[in-house]
Amino acid sequence: MKVIEHLEKAKNTLISFEIIPPKRGGNIKQLLQVLEDIVKYNPPFIDITSHAAEVVYEETAAGGMQMKIKRKRPGTLGICALIQNKYNIDAVPHVLCTGFTREETEDFLIELHYLGIDNVLAIRGDDSDYKKPVKFGRSINEYAVDLIKQLNSINKGKYLEEGLLDAQPMNFCVGTSGYPEKHYEAPNLLTDVRNTKAKVDAGASYIVTQMFYNNKAYFDYVDLCRKEEINVPIIPGLKIITSKAHIKTLPKNFYIDIPQELADEIEAAKPEHVNEIGVNWTAKQVEELLNKNVPAIHFYIMQSSSPMKMLMKKLKI
Repeated sequence: MKVIEHLEKAKNTLISFEIIPPKRGGNIKQLLQVLEDIVKYNPPFIDITSHAAEVVYEETAAGGMQMKIKRKRPGTLGICALIQNKYNIDAVPHVLCTGFTREETEDFLIELHYLGIDNVLAIRGDDSDYKKPVKFGRSINEYAVDLIKQLNSINKGKYLEEGLLDAQPMNFCVGTSGYPEKHYEAPNLLTDVRNTKAKVDAGASYIVTQMFYNNKAYFDYVDLCRKEEINVPIIPGLKIITSKAHIKTLPKNFYIDIPQELADEIEAAKPEHVNEIGVNWTAKQVEELLNKNVPAIHFYIMQSSSPMKMLMKKLKI
């Protein structure tokens, strides 16, 4: 079932999750345990992140440094198949602009289609030190709106190679990202919202927001989106803070604000108490969001389900 259908049919707020593949050479056992934990909460869909190739530097036997280009976290497609076929939960793979050609994207979409996966989240992806060279005859999607246009075309049976006999249309439900505290490249929030509207107009059926720790930012964002005639569901994204490092790394990596009250409480706490502080803060956010009847709440849990289990127990879900 498509994500938008889940949202339209739901009588109450849905709960969804986002996970990340193991590192190259890693064991999937931990991820399987995470899945076993979160499927108990009956998520209608689970997102799986995708990762492009990036530059890494490794020390050589002679003591020098050698540049290598590799994908640290392959496996998105296999995990999607696992979720969809073992757990009968709709998988939502992330499809990226960064690091992939349009031709590679089309191949990936064909593979998803063959697996019966008809949901994707279309995003530009994080910048990296590696800029993939585009070979002759290949092309790229520079922005998420370009990627969504490609998805819209393939949904109509229009492939990159023209003149294909019996070209079959696909039927992907496309989600995209939104930024309550604006995308870091946008000059202001209104410009960013108008960029998001372009993605919706291009074919996105719903929006999942970047994480935030002040619900007012989300509510104000939704109001602004509605004023700009963005009428698709806007799903709030939340992440539980579990370490002192998060109050520095999350703003740095995701360009978000940590409320002063929360930052002060974490700074003053012993490391072993931060998990509880993070769970309590997120619980308050969830309660307010549920009272406002948001369409769904999307949790960025990545590789550990322990904080989520604490949160669900506190919320009695």
